[in-house]
Amino acid sequence: MNRLEGKIAIVTGGSRGIGRATAKLFAAEGAVVAVVSRTQQSVDEVVAEINADGGKAIAIACDICDVKQTDAAIKKVVETFGGIDILVNNAFDPTAPFSSVIDLSVEQLQRNFEIGPIAYLRWMQAAFPYLKQSTSGRVINFGSMAGVSGLVGYAPYNMAKEAVRALTRTAAREWAEHNITVNNMLPVAKTWGDDVEIPPPACPLGRYGSPEQDIAPVVLFLASDDSQYITGYSMTPDGGLLIDSAR
Repeated sequence: MNRLEGKIAIVTGGSRGIGRATAKLFAAEGAVVAVVSRTQQSVDEVVAEINADGGKAIAIACDICDVKQTDAAIKKVVETFGGIDILVNNAFDPTAPFSSVIDLSVEQLQRNFEIGPIAYLRWMQAAFPYLKQSTSGRVINFGSMAGVSGLVGYAPYNMAKEAVRALTRTAAREWAEHNITVNNMLPVAKTWGDDVEIPPPACPLGRYGSPEQDIAPVVLFLASDDSQYITGYSMTPDGGLLIDSAR
């Protein structure tokens, strides 16, 4: 416990799924957390849960694609808590269009890039001065195994998520001199409701990862001092999905 004692964290996409699980685990481990998502009610609910469990958090409703809202959110975190130590770029728009390669339009591709690498870049740039001041800054970006495997029918999503990995690796090199580590998460996780039926993934463990039990603890590792010598890396809590390609 208390692996993040005294740390100030931002978690985008923090109202559900992996983001919610991560925000709650960070708070349980001693961090103060800014929970960011599009709607005020959804982030208020997560913050209420954190506070009820004895943690400390603030709710920020924000469209992460809006530059002004991004800057305002960063400003609010700094004014409230005094800085930023950890940035988790997890937000994703499930309504962003998917497409095959042959049918892919520039508009479909642009929307996926706006919610992915472009938004992540802006949050990283806005948070950078405070991550630098932290002297042990952490950035955790969410890519996707879909991009690695080239999931059929997900061309714009796959391209955007692979761009996130390129952004992460580049920032890891450029920001290393400031002792800021920048890493990727490529999870295979269940982020929909229990009422949605979907076949199990083709991985050795034969199940999707739990946001609370399987994914958030890996994000915690990347945010903690335990990972201080890891940067530019893609963590793959995937139930063994990549075993064949790792030969």
